[in-house]
Amino acid sequence: MAMNMEDMVIASVDDHIIEPPTMFDAHVPRELRGKMPQYVTGADGHAFWNWEPEGLTTFNIGLNAVVGRPKEEYGMEPANIEQMRRGTWDAKAHVDDMNVAGILTSVCFPTFIGFDGSWLWQAKDKALAERVVQAYNDWHIDEWCGPFAGRYIPTAVLPLWDIDATLRELARLVKKGCRSVTFPSNPSIKGLKPIHDPVWEPFWAFCNDHHVVLNCHIGTGQAPLYASDQSPISAWISSLPMAISTDASDLLHLRALLRYPNLKISLSEGGIGWIPYFLERADFTYRHHGAWVRCDWGGKLPSEVFREHFLSCFIEDRFGCLNYQHIGEDLIAYECDYPHSDCTWPDVAEGLWDNVKDLPERVIDKISHQNVMAFFGVDTVAQHGGRAASTVGALRRKAAGVDTGLVSLPGKDARVEGDFDHPVTAADVWKTLQERKKA
Repeated sequence: MAMNMEDMVIASVDDHIIEPPTMFDAHVPRELRGKMPQYVTGADGHAFWNWEPEGLTTFNIGLNAVVGRPKEEYGMEPANIEQMRRGTWDAKAHVDDMNVAGILTSVCFPTFIGFDGSWLWQAKDKALAERVVQAYNDWHIDEWCGPFAGRYIPTAVLPLWDIDATLRELARLVKKGCRSVTFPSNPSIKGLKPIHDPVWEPFWAFCNDHHVVLNCHIGTGQAPLYASDQSPISAWISSLPMAISTDASDLLHLRALLRYPNLKISLSEGGIGWIPYFLERADFTYRHHGAWVRCDWGGKLPSEVFREHFLSCFIEDRFGCLNYQHIGEDLIAYECDYPHSDCTWPDVAEGLWDNVKDLPERVIDKISHQNVMAFFGVDTVAQHGGRAASTVGALRRKAAGVDTGLVSLPGKDARVEGDFDHPVTAADVWKTLQERKKA
């Protein structure tokens, strides 16, 4: 019998958590709680995170948590956790929403500390910052992921400002069973040493020896740019995924990849359709410029090195799926991006099936979940009780009572403030963000 949509098993390698206000309470002693970042509400009614000992504040950008809203209301709201769908900040409700979508397993990135945790790296008190990193990871592994066998791939943050602190935390994480971490797609943009600096050598070696996956999200390296202040923001959104290609090229030139066969890099939210040309161009550059550039590829082509070390993912990329042979069927995965504005929840299974339904069944299985299991070294299907319990159909039967109706933001239109007779521009969005920061 031919596979149908309900037979798929889905793993998502890029989703996000809106951290709840109580996240640190159970993971630091009482005397340290006041030194942790705190979720507070300002005089304007907007919530934000305040790290008082360090004098740092940050806030949620609305597009990070619009799942369940009418599309007309996408914009810079909601900012407050009570305005968001419960699944954005409650792990059990998130699992319910995964069931609705037909998703078995999810990799969840942080939000308020940055996708790579870099908000914490600004701290002057590095010992305190390291303690916050530990508490964040304990909350994520033990409280968010721990109670739900097979539903999450724990993914931690690191104190990357210091290699010794990083190795300490990595050793602790591996003991806790976590072998997936966030890593900036270009550390030098974040004030760290470039990936080609020798300071990273013990880090590469540890990740290789312990099979730790590095998850590099768009926006943690080269900034996605807009052409001008008058450019419609949709121009920026359209090109956003491909911004990771610059960093991917640099990561591909990491010489450690030739020394460490188990060093694995997952490119998050970058899409896949650009990869065939990228690999063709990398191979051409090696053949045409290799004599004077003198890059050593260990007797391989750059495209071969890429296929040995990288995983990529897509939300909707029919071109990429139809051309899977030119990418490599073993390095394509799916991402939902819940609860961001790009996610197609609750119609995730329908969207993925529309992208892969014309492919061979073995390739559908690889793209939908098997590549993720192999790359991350996990078997969440077995953890969840086998394939029969893990399919889209089985999970959706468990979600029969979950409300998926759209809910408007109470009180006002949630779009960027102002009446427009033109498309929302980069300047409109930037103005709203600046006003939020001042408040």
